[in-house]
Amino acid sequence: RRYVRSSLRLAEEAGALAAHCGVRVSDYMTPELQAVGQAVNQLASVRDALENDLAGRVREARASLEEERSRLAALMAELNQSVVVCNLDGRVLLYNQRAREELSGLEETGGVELLGLGRSIYTVLDRSLITHALERLRQTPREMAGSRAAQFVTATRSGRLLRALMTPVLAADGDPAVASALTSALTGFVLILDDITADHERDARRDGLIQSLTEGGRGPLGNIRAAAETLTDFTDMLPEQRARFLNVIRDEARALSLHLENAATAFSNDLRVRWPLEEMLGAELVSAAARRIAEHSGLAVKVDSVDDSLWLRIDSFGLLQVLSFLSTRLHDEYQIREVRLALALDGRLAQLDLIWAGSFMNNETAMTWEMDSMNTAGEATPLSVRDVVDRCNGEIWFQRERVSHRAFFRIMLPISAMPKDAARSREPALQGSRPEFYDFDLFNYAAVSNQLDQCPLAELTYTVFDTETTGLDPSGGDEIIQIGATRIVNRRLLGHECFDQLVDPQRVLSKESILIHGITPDLLVGQPTIATVLPAFLAYCADTVLVAHNAAFDMRFLQLKEARLGVRFEQPVLDTLLLSAVLHPNQEMHRLEAIAERLGVSVIGRHTALGDAMVTAEVFLKMLPLLAAMGIHTLRQAREASERTYHARLKY
Repeated sequence: RRYVRSSLRLAEEAGALAAHCGVRVSDYMTPELQAVGQAVNQLASVRDALENDLAGRVREARASLEEERSRLAALMAELNQSVVVCNLDGRVLLYNQRAREELSGLEETGGVELLGLGRSIYTVLDRSLITHALERLRQTPREMAGSRAAQFVTATRSGRLLRALMTPVLAADGDPAVASALTSALTGFVLILDDITADHERDARRDGLIQSLTEGGRGPLGNIRAAAETLTDFTDMLPEQRARFLNVIRDEARALSLHLENAATAFSNDLRVRWPLEEMLGAELVSAAARRIAEHSGLAVKVDSVDDSLWLRIDSFGLLQVLSFLSTRLHDEYQIREVRLALALDGRLAQLDLIWAGSFMNNETAMTWEMDSMNTAGEATPLSVRDVVDRCNGEIWFQRERVSHRAFFRIMLPISAMPKDAARSREPALQGSRPEFYDFDLFNYAAVSNQLDQCPLAELTYTVFDTETTGLDPSGGDEIIQIGATRIVNRRLLGHECFDQLVDPQRVLSKESILIHGITPDLLVGQPTIATVLPAFLAYCADTVLVAHNAAFDMRFLQLKEARLGVRFEQPVLDTLLLSAVLHPNQEMHRLEAIAERLGVSVIGRHTALGDAMVTAEVFLKMLPLLAAMGIHTLRQAREASERTYHARLKY
């Protein structure tokens, strides 16, 4: 045992050391093995130094490329349009934040984001439309290759209408105009999506208005015309008859006027919003206005009070011009040296005040200022104060407070709901820097067919998951209280495409389980039940291979719910515990912490579902080259090797 078994352990640790920098073999009691271990560690140190030097040179060589990729990622993140890049199989290679918001369908899928790297675009958009558009791109004449594109309109799961512009991604080598004639030159496509739901609804209301004016005006106009012709043709009409026809004309004209006024009122908001408005936090508007007023007029600016929760839908540049223009005229014509700004909620409107003390103007002067074209610090515009306020669907008036010796212009503005992207920006950031929304290596990704067993492990897409439960007996009534998962695509861990959901188990938690996972009953109040969460998780892991540590335990909890909930987890499953036994059969410990230590993986967030899933994913990535070194390249080979281990005999 001291020599044979320890020699085998040393060989396994040396194999792990050969694949991963920073790992070292353990100290052994026997002096011969200890000497061998020290020699191995010395060689590893020399190897690590050489690899670190090489890695440094590679980093320097790739600095320019990474800078360009970062610029692309930043540009994509800030675009107002949704952009998705796919390969010919429909696998997503790139997407930006706007696409994530519009295509994820969070409300319809229980919080699961259906858009992700390596996922199929057909889970969120109609396959037939995209296929038809691709055929149109392929049939475009060669001379039009540089400008070819296809357009179509589609709907999301939530009913939003999207206008899609599809452009081709051509092979990098050769003349695109020539290569376009070959089907093989088309390597993917770019989708640029615009949400046209509001435009469509407004156009529908406008069409309805036109139809109502046409149909509603035809009758009154006909009656008026008939009455007028009768009065003209019969000049000898009795006074009583003439009065009756005049009453018809008056009544029909009044009805027609009322109909026109009602239609104009109903459509007035749609007419106003034709000018592009933007959502802006009210506090940011006040802060920007204070800087602009101080810069352009030289006035001292103070902020009285600001409601930080107010969002406005406004023409921000126009409103800044208004506040700066009014402040400058106060300074130039009334020698006002200080103004104050305040923003508060008044019912359903936001109340923005420009306040000053000292000299007062009369109402006629204030009205003149509101109607004059604005000219501030050399910036002239034909718009007046009233034009800008009307454009923002607001109102403005001048008011004096004689008791406090103050006066102010008050602008009432409609409030807006917080934009979705702003709400997300306030959420705590995940570990790491920018979310990995792109992976151009996936252009070489082959769609996973039904013969997954024959696919190389390095080409598969994985969902690595873990569960926290009320206990260790799934058949005895214990329930899932948390599911956490992450994804591996193209051998990259996508730490920002996570599934993390607490579950109401509808039963009491034991004190022993709370000590392990730290999830208390109050955290589960109001959380969805497993009937909601499990279908959402199934959608999240669709078309992937499941990976877990001690997977039999977690899968048993899932499988016991399948019949009742009408779901079925048919994905292939790999277990890092069994794979560890395949790689290191002579090691005594195959717990997740022990495997992570052997492979040089940092353990963070243990005994939370998502934390364990992240550690398991990193461990699995470390295992892939070790499995390849043993001749285990395909999913079938990995599963068959796992089944031959002793640990595969455990049942739950």
